Amino acid sequence: MNEHEARTDAPPSSGVDSVEAAVRKQLSTALGGRRGMVEAAVPTILFTVMWLTTRELRLALVVSVSAAGALLLVRLVQRSSVQFCVNALLGIGIGWFFVQRSADSGGSANDQALAYFLPGILYNGGYAVVLALTCLVGWPIVGFMVGSVTGEPTAWHEDRQVVRLCSLLTWVLVAPCVLRVLVQAPVWLAGSSEAMDPDAAIAILGVLKIVLGWPLQIAALGTMVWLLTRDRTPVSETPRD
Repeated sequence: MNEHEARTDAPPSSGVDSVEAAVRKQLSTALGGRRGMVEAAVPTILFTVMWLTTRELRLALVVSVSAAGALLLVRLVQRSSVQFCVNALLGIGIGWFFVQRSADSGGSANDQALAYFLPGILYNGGYAVVLALTCLVGWPIVGFMVGSVTGEPTAWHEDRQVVRLCSLLTWVLVAPCVLRVLVQAPVWLAGSSEAMDPDAAIAILGVLKIVLGWPLQIAALGTMVWLLTRDRTPVSETPRD
């Protein structure tokens, strides 16, 4: 038996025997379960609700930061992962930076509120482009998730069937990002140019941020889970000539 056969025939040290199982394991870790999703969503929901009900931008920012800080404190006390709380604080911080830039340039309260939503639109656009490029060049990002589980970062690329599955899963991740940009960007541009009433644009963006946030992400992940329930693609296979 040669070295390659010994490697491919041995059971994966991670305890998974299919690409589908490997990706399911990584997705569970990446999302942090229900608690992680709540921690990522709560600050954004609070900001949107506070702004829509009080029209006080600073208050909305303070409330959302306070919520993220409280969730972070609980994590620290429990000595558990703070990843999702930190991500939420980072997102709020970037939004606050854009708000301050708008204020420094003389923007109105509406301009500043609109500025808060811009980083999310830019992030989704950039994220979609990066993920799409990994598929187009034949190295889909989900493949590296598989590699991180199997302990062989690039071995998955030797099998076309694995690459095809990982590309499909990566495109599923691209879809929500593209949809958010296609829906939110026109509203943001219309509000910024006053082609639409700024108050209406802010309200719509606030609702869209919630509706197109975790619900859309869960729908995409549900599609991935459906694709991953088949357990048909071995983690390691002898490459085909």
